[in-house]
Amino acid sequence: MSQYVDMDGETLWNPANRAGNLFLRHVRLWEEELGLPSGVGDMVNDEIHLAREPFTAFVAALVAHQRATGHGVILALSEGFAGTVLALADRAGIPLPPAPEEHREPREAVQITPAGIVPPPGDARLVALRERMARSMPR
Repeated sequence: MSQYVDMDGETLWNPANRAGNLFLRHVRLWEEELGLPSGVGDMVNDEIHLAREPFTAFVAALVAHQRATGHGVILALSEGFAGTVLALADRAGIPLPPAPEEHREPREAVQITPAGIVPPPGDARLVALRERMARSMPR
């Protein structure tokens, strides 16, 4: 069994049921964390529909969060979800939001390890996450 994630009549991802259900639960968690709707609808008849405008805003907020945090645990917990969302956005023709020109302080407390402070991820990391996840996401 599988599900379909669609936007504007195009299938962006055809996840297995378990992967699709986990994705939806993560979406709802991140909607709460970011304080805005995702544009990701509920599962109906094995289909999840994405609404372009709210999903685009959600992607931008998630990317801003990923860029701003330097907390290693938060990054580790969120990177798979962020990569999945970025792969869906890419397939829908939604570009990676441009990075702000000015340096911004991390929103979350930085993670200090024996090796030093874990820096916020750069766009190269976000692109690598997107590409890694896309390879695991059949259409």
